[in-house]
Amino acid sequence: MLTRPTPSDRVSNPSSRRQFIAVAGATCVAACASSGDGLAPATVAAAEPFARSGGARFRVGLAAYSLRSYFSLMKGKRKEPADGGKAIDMVGFLDYCVAQGLEAAELTSYFFPPDADDAYFLELKRQAFLRGVTISGTAIGNNFTQGAGDKMEREIETAIEWIDKAAVMGAPHIRFFAGKGKELDDHPERMNEAVAAMKRCAMRAGEQGVFLGIENHGNLRPDQLLPIIHAVDHPWVGINLDTGNFYSDDPYGDLEKCVPFAVNVQVKVNMKKPDGTEYPADMDRIAGILRDSGYQGFVVLEYEDENPYAHIPAALDRMRNALGV
Repeated sequence: MLTRPTPSDRVSNPSSRRQFIAVAGATCVAACASSGDGLAPATVAAAEPFARSGGARFRVGLAAYSLRSYFSLMKGKRKEPADGGKAIDMVGFLDYCVAQGLEAAELTSYFFPPDADDAYFLELKRQAFLRGVTISGTAIGNNFTQGAGDKMEREIETAIEWIDKAAVMGAPHIRFFAGKGKELDDHPERMNEAVAAMKRCAMRAGEQGVFLGIENHGNLRPDQLLPIIHAVDHPWVGINLDTGNFYSDDPYGDLEKCVPFAVNVQVKVNMKKPDGTEYPADMDRIAGILRDSGYQGFVVLEYEDENPYAHIPAALDRMRNALGV
């Protein structure tokens, strides 16, 4: 299991770029907490980067969301596949991962049947095992910065239900959408609400042995995401680091600040400027950041562009070459 380093661990390790990245992340949080932006004292740095033994190691996978246009179900509603293509279900997605030579698959929850029960998830676990494909995790579309109330309470309850479902299907990780950066900018008090919600979910995650990866989704900046990680400060909570979700002038610097707390990495082929303009991601640079941080774990392609069947194989090749796997 990933652990937080003890003080003796930190003293015995030589100075390195890896330590610099970790210090930079902590510095970002400390600056945020002291900037007078309305964040509560609870957001002051507390958690430590995950301690891992040995060097960087990567397991390559694909997110089911990459083929979203071809699933027969989307958030409980039946739909026709794009371009007159063949509709797929989750077992079909596992078969596609086999065809691509992948060892892992993220089974995004949007594409499960609305009546999926424990029997369904156990069968999916069985089918993945028979194919030699590891279920790297699942994903839900929650928002914990929308403000307190009945809707927020329902989202927390749903999130906890999905932790239980993930445990049944053998998914070791769920990527969570903590909330939206603009909502935190406009309502700083919602930081505490988001942290409280995550703590409730973290309790169940720890009981079930499922990691919660808080994603930099919703245009969350490092100075918003890292304080949540530090305030929750739970051994089963980290960051689902999406390489394409920092819409800033220095997205690679943002990745460096957050990677010490990564429990899953989601790679996109493009990045975005603050104005939304897309440009190709530098896969070699991303791979270098992961190596320098000593990251070990899943690196999952999430393809969001057009014609996924035509372009995913080449994108996987570029990612594998950059990672050296």
